[in-house]
Amino acid sequence: MNFKTLFMLDLDNRQITIGGIPISMDTLEHIAEKAVQIIGICILMCITIKIGNSIIQKMVDKQVESTRRFSMDTKKANTLGELLKSILKYTVYFFGIAAILTNIFGGISLTFASISGVAVGFGAQSLVKDVINGISILFEDQYAVGDSVTIGNFSGEVESLGIRTTVLKDASGAVHIIPNGSITTVTNHSKSDSRFIVDVNIDYTESIDKTIEIINKVCDRYSLTNDNITENPKVLGINSLNASGMTIRVMGKAKASTQAVAEREIRKEILVEFNRNDIKMPYEKRYIINEG
Repeated sequence: MNFKTLFMLDLDNRQITIGGIPISMDTLEHIAEKAVQIIGICILMCITIKIGNSIIQKMVDKQVESTRRFSMDTKKANTLGELLKSILKYTVYFFGIAAILTNIFGGISLTFASISGVAVGFGAQSLVKDVINGISILFEDQYAVGDSVTIGNFSGEVESLGIRTTVLKDASGAVHIIPNGSITTVTNHSKSDSRFIVDVNIDYTESIDKTIEIINKVCDRYSLTNDNITENPKVLGINSLNASGMTIRVMGKAKASTQAVAEREIRKEILVEFNRNDIKMPYEKRYIINEG
C-alpha cells in the first residue's frame, strides 16, 4: 500500500480518506477542537495546583514563623499544609476530570449517567473511608509530619499526611504509602521522652566502685553538654554476671527520637574514659594444661 492509497485529501468534498476510511474535515476540526480544550483543561489544572500549593506553603511558613499565642508548632503546621495540598489536588482532579468527560461526551444520556454514577459510588467508598480517617488522624493529633511512628508492619518517619494516604520513610530509605482507611493501630514514638539503656561490660578484675564512679562522671558531663537529655543517665548497678565479665547498666531519658544518638555517644565517652583509666573490658580466656 503506497502513500496515496493510505492517505487521500479531497478538498472539494472537504474529506480525508485514511486507509480507505473517509473522514470529513468537520469531524477532524471537531476532534482537534476537543483535543485543544482538553489540553487547556489539563494545563489549567496543573497551574491551579502549582499556585495553590505555593499559597498554602507560604501560609504554613508564616504560621511557623509567627510568635502569636495561638500559632501552631512546626509539625502541626506542616501536617495541616500537606493535608490542604492533598485536598486541593483531589478537588482540582475531580472537577478537571468532570470537565474533560463533559467535553468529550457532551449530551450524555441519562442511562449512561446512571450507570456511571453507580460505578463511581462503589469506587468512592474507599475514598470516603480514607478521607474520613485522614481527617480524624489530623484533628485527634495521632501523629504529624516528622513524627517517628509504627503503622501495622511499617515503621519510619512520617514524610507526609494527605487526605487519602500517609507516607512513611524507614531507616533504609524505603518509602511506604499507606491508605488512611486501612490504618487501625498507630504507635507514635515521638509523643513523649524516650528511655534509653546502655550496658557496659567490664572484667572481673576491675574495681566495681571505681568503674561506677567513672561511668557516672561521664554521664553527668554528657548531660550538661547535651540539650536532648531530659533525665540524667546514671548507673543502676550490676545487671548480669557473665562467663568472662560483668555488665553494668546505665539508664536515662532523652527527647523523643534522640535516644539512639544518646546511647551511641555515651558508649563512646565511656570507652574513651576507660582507656584513659586503664579499665579492662572482658575477653574470652583459655587455659592450656600441659599434662606431659
